[in-house]
Amino acid sequence: MLIKSRVWLESDGNVVLGNGRVTLLKKIIEKGSLSKAAKEMGISYRKAWNLVDSINKSSKLPFIITSKGGTNGGGTVVTEYGQKKIAQFEMLKERYYQFLKEQEHLFNED
Repeated sequence: MLIKSRVWLESDGNVVLGNGRVTLLKKIIEKGSLSKAAKEMGISYRKAWNLVDSINKSSKLPFIITSKGGTNGGGTVVTEYGQKKIAQFEMLKERYYQFLKEQEHLFNED
């Protein structure tokens, strides 16, 4: 038997980080653009915007900063704070899943 679970972080009842949001933030880092990240994930720009807006509103500091288009075009940047929280979330998730794996023996002792 395997133990399955999902991990996410909430603040005041609002989801701040979870697997999908972290994937979106990583795609923004990779692509430098919210629209390109959304396209690659197969979600609408509006949905992607709502997700990152929700993250920013639920966090003490912004995870992303956007700049409007112009001669150089716009862009979206994940802040240093956002990158730190992504890394912390990934570490938490890794430790949590390792703990669950270590508990599987309880259900496989027959």
